Amino acid sequence: MKELEMIEIWKSYDKKLEENLVLNRKNTEDITRIKVQSFISSMKPIKIFTIVIGLLWVVFVDTLIINLFSIASPFFLISAGIQVLLTKLAIGIYLYQMILIHQVDISAPIVAVQEKIARLKSSTIWVTRLLFLQLPVWTTFYWNESMLENGNAWLYALQIIITGSFTYLAIWLFFNIRYENKDKKWFRLIFNGKEWNPVITSMELLSQIKEYRDETKSENSSR
Repeated sequence: MKELEMIEIWKSYDKKLEENLVLNRKNTEDITRIKVQSFISSMKPIKIFTIVIGLLWVVFVDTLIINLFSIASPFFLISAGIQVLLTKLAIGIYLYQMILIHQVDISAPIVAVQEKIARLKSSTIWVTRLLFLQLPVWTTFYWNESMLENGNAWLYALQIIITGSFTYLAIWLFFNIRYENKDKKWFRLIFNGKEWNPVITSMELLSQIKEYRDETKSENSSR
């Protein structure tokens, strides 16, 4: 009789232990989801600020192009046109990101949330690539016919070196800014702030939740 009682007590204890383990994991998952939501929401202010500044800059440059179109140097018009076009594309990506941030639902399946955050990561990389493509035009907008006609060899050589260096850097960054390079020092220097860190942290937290679930499924299947 005592042996049967001990077995029942042991089974009861084991059941309570399992229930507590499941509850703890559920609480951990809920807390992790809340953290993810908090990290993603923390990106809104900087993106809204960037969109506003970008729109003001676009209006300013477009106004300059329109007002100076008949008298400005072709170098200025082309450089300003390329710069403002890339800025408009960047603003479009930021607006897309705001939609993604709004769509992130912590109560949704993990895979769905991960897919939204993966898009945030990918679009952040793309917008950075586009913005770096602006580098060369910042070295050409001030060119004019007088500079080309009256300049000397030293001036030409200096300008070629500056523009060539900025062009090389822009192209190199465009092709090398990839997630595969995330552990490199130059990459971490560029992507270190409120537009990148919350995305990576959220991805890591969601991966932890997935691991918890996989462990639970593995334990249940082994019984």
